[in-house]
Amino acid sequence: MKTYIKSKQYLFRPIMVCMMIIISLGLNAQTVLKKEQFQPFPFGAIKPAGWIKEQMQKDMNGFVGHLDSLVPTLIYDPIYSEGRLQKHSKAKDLGNLKSGDAEGDEQYKWWNSETQSNWWDGYIRNAFLLNDTVAIAKVKKYVKYILQTQDADGYIGIYDSSLRYHFNAENGELWAKATLYRGLLAYYEVTNDTTVWNALLKAIDNVMTNYPVNASEPFKVGEGFNGGVAHGLTFTDVLDKMYQITPDKKYREYALFLYTNFSKNYSSEKDVQLYNILDTSYSIKYHGVHTYEHLRPLLIAAYSNGNKDLQKALNIYIARIKRATTITGGAIGDEWIGGRAADETNVGYEYCSLQELMDSYLLLLQKTGNAQFAEAAENIFFNAAQGSRDPEHSCIAYLKTDNSFEMMGTKNGEKEEGRNQTRYKYSPAHQDVAVCCNPNAGRITPYFIQSSWFKEGADTIVAAVLAPTVLNTTIKNTKLSIEEVTDYPYQNSFIFKIHTEKELVFTLKIKKPDWALSINTIEKYTIENGYIIIHRLFAENDKVTISFNTTVMVKETAHKEKYFQYGALIYAKQIAAKEISGKVYKNGFEDKMYAPLNYTHFQFIAGSKPVYKDGTIKVTLKNSITKQPEAGLLIPFGRTVLRQVTF
Repeated sequence: MKTYIKSKQYLFRPIMVCMMIIISLGLNAQTVLKKEQFQPFPFGAIKPAGWIKEQMQKDMNGFVGHLDSLVPTLIYDPIYSEGRLQKHSKAKDLGNLKSGDAEGDEQYKWWNSETQSNWWDGYIRNAFLLNDTVAIAKVKKYVKYILQTQDADGYIGIYDSSLRYHFNAENGELWAKATLYRGLLAYYEVTNDTTVWNALLKAIDNVMTNYPVNASEPFKVGEGFNGGVAHGLTFTDVLDKMYQITPDKKYREYALFLYTNFSKNYSSEKDVQLYNILDTSYSIKYHGVHTYEHLRPLLIAAYSNGNKDLQKALNIYIARIKRATTITGGAIGDEWIGGRAADETNVGYEYCSLQELMDSYLLLLQKTGNAQFAEAAENIFFNAAQGSRDPEHSCIAYLKTDNSFEMMGTKNGEKEEGRNQTRYKYSPAHQDVAVCCNPNAGRITPYFIQSSWFKEGADTIVAAVLAPTVLNTTIKNTKLSIEEVTDYPYQNSFIFKIHTEKELVFTLKIKKPDWALSINTIEKYTIENGYIIIHRLFAENDKVTISFNTTVMVKETAHKEKYFQYGALIYAKQIAAKEISGKVYKNGFEDKMYAPLNYTHFQFIAGSKPVYKDGTIKVTLKNSITKQPEAGLLIPFGRTVLRQVTF
């Protein structure tokens, strides 16, 4: 999540405007919580199955499970313990080129906290979801080590006592905590380890004591670059999870306080500030990852207060992000949005952005119940995210475009003045840029699985995001297991195998995909708000079989180009490429670049009839060089490296 061009644009806002924002949010009034539609299951209740489980196992055998041995000085930097930052700490050599970075060295001091904590967060989740006993033992050792760093007052973080909570410039105080505590919360939910829970209670109380609600300025740190401070707004992730577990309103009140304080102070990441959102002439323009992760603090604030400006702002912000999003779900993140609209050829997206925006959509799904956010999350995961993985090697792209004509470091061969761009390649670590995307690549699948099922009310189970998974829960004091057997999205049929301790009446809701033309099932059902609703008595060993019919859909981009979709998947014409090896981290882990074997592009032919068969789409396209029609074979976007997806 590292940034690299300092924005100097800043419009002074009168103090009166900031005061109006605070008053409009009613911070001194009693917190009024908006009702949430779905209730999340604790981490570990939903396990992967099928192809997703196989992919996770490959990742744990690959860069996700071995990143600590690829960049050990970053992962095992004792920044939370004896290596805590102090007044005279110097920026570390992270092994990156820093080409074009203009923010100064201060950000490099806290980077390792993000790298290691995001990696551990993903590693913890993968270990438990896969029941990997070796990895779980490693996780337990790590958690024990982290708890030993806690001070008597509860502090767990990266700063010496002389610095913590007292900043007038860039810092990573809240950000280092957010990345660490998210992983610890997952560990607590899956183990019910009260030692971890008590440590987290003390650590979070330590934050709230030192940055007292409505009586402190955690985001007032001057007017220099403060990307780490801005990342710290996602401490609301921790607060939201604490509220879901407890539920104690003080966590929601504090989340609202953080968003309001962020909105009223200067930030080098301004897109989510309420003043800018409500400005109808404003376009999102800053660092993509910040912009997309900040959707969550805005959402949490909107559910912590009934203020109409927050509800209005949430809808505006979602619409602005949609404008910046490509057909595969990749939102602009290369790395600054710059007021641009999505472009499938000329604008790239960062893997970090994919994880953060997907996570934001899944939180929107949980709180609103709106199936459109499930569709958006599926689009990111099944298309853009899969399409940013190397299908043959354990590595991912830092930056990627939908139409990917080469991956030689630059964006489709484009040269950037004054920059040695290396982000458009595949790597198990991307250390020459920043080790941020690879840790997030370890988080994306567990986070996707975590929100595939929800509970609604006392007796309704919701299959909100379709994927091969297994849910284990209790309903009406009866143990219930539902195994979702499917190859989705590569096929569109499902068997929900249901096992209970005894006969049980409950409601099963299944998201109806927006591309589904008809439904095949023997079940009696109704459809409401994008969900198929089945209410009946289920036997101890029962099942629901359902499938969806669709056809090849020829759609149009904002730039009037055509693309092809079948079911949840976007299809692309693969471009033959020469594989070129780069930096070797260790045996089996190396950078990969891809040069095209030809530069032929194709054009859409009006009236052509695409045909779907056995996971491919056959369609006639026009060769842009010969101007002659040719038979084209399209495959799922996520299984390509170089490709043309719009015609």
